[in-house]
Amino acid sequence: MSRRIFHFLPVFLAFFLAVFCSGCFGKVFAEERGSYSPGQTNVLTPAADGKITAGGDPLLLDFSHTDLGYFMGILKADKKVNIQVTGPDNITYHYFLETPDEYTTFPLTAGNGTYIVMAFENISGNQYISILSHTITVELKDEFLPFLYPNQFVNFNAETKAVALAAELSADAETDLDAFTAVFEYVVNNITYDYEKLKTVQSGYLPDVDDTLLTQTGICFDYAALTVAMLRSLSIPARLDIGYTGNVYHAWVTVYIESIGWVERAIEFNGDEWKLIDPTFVSSSEDKEAIMDYIGNGENYTLMFVR
Repeated sequence: MSRRIFHFLPVFLAFFLAVFCSGCFGKVFAEERGSYSPGQTNVLTPAADGKITAGGDPLLLDFSHTDLGYFMGILKADKKVNIQVTGPDNITYHYFLETPDEYTTFPLTAGNGTYIVMAFENISGNQYISILSHTITVELKDEFLPFLYPNQFVNFNAETKAVALAAELSADAETDLDAFTAVFEYVVNNITYDYEKLKTVQSGYLPDVDDTLLTQTGICFDYAALTVAMLRSLSIPARLDIGYTGNVYHAWVTVYIESIGWVERAIEFNGDEWKLIDPTFVSSSEDKEAIMDYIGNGENYTLMFVR
């Protein structure tokens, strides 16, 4: 997430340097995803039931609902812990916990299969010691559930203002495609890229979707998290994808549309064809046609993590 991206977008160099860079709540579903309904939000709520656990002090992990696409963790002491999750795709995900006595949700985005969960306690500076290793076998009730529940990176609940906004934006949207279009256009037209935040953002930063709404600013991570949170609250599966465009670290959105399937890097439909669109770039660009050509080329993106 750096302005070095311009080195890899020469067509856009001149104008990018002058502009910006890179309701009613429905039933809460406990075990299955709902279907899209105009103006209705179905916020899935993670739970730590204590049926299957590992660890204890300083970290307790709850694996009671891996079939719903997540597990949860809570710190029992004022410590810093690194949780590493390696799934059947052999990609290792890193999560950090520093706030005690609050459950945090971690997604199982690699789908069905065996996951190895390891935890390490920070003892000094960048030094960690191993405190836990646990293997789980995941068999999802529904393949979309990991992309509908909130988690540490896409954090929302029934009281989140972004959820209420999603209900408002989708009130007249007859289909999930209409709702996606309304959410996408709101984010693109109302959120401004935050250069100062880009300069000061620290490693381990986590988006706050309501803060993004309040300030109407954000970096690519914020754009993507806000879009995904609103879509998930409407029972529209959505992924927060993290990786590189060129050699610049970046985040974007992939969404599931019932009549189409998974559409990568978000979309625009002009009546004749689909265009792949990254919300950050679209909102930041004055040359829509040129930026859509770049984004539409999947070779410009390298996916690393799915949240």
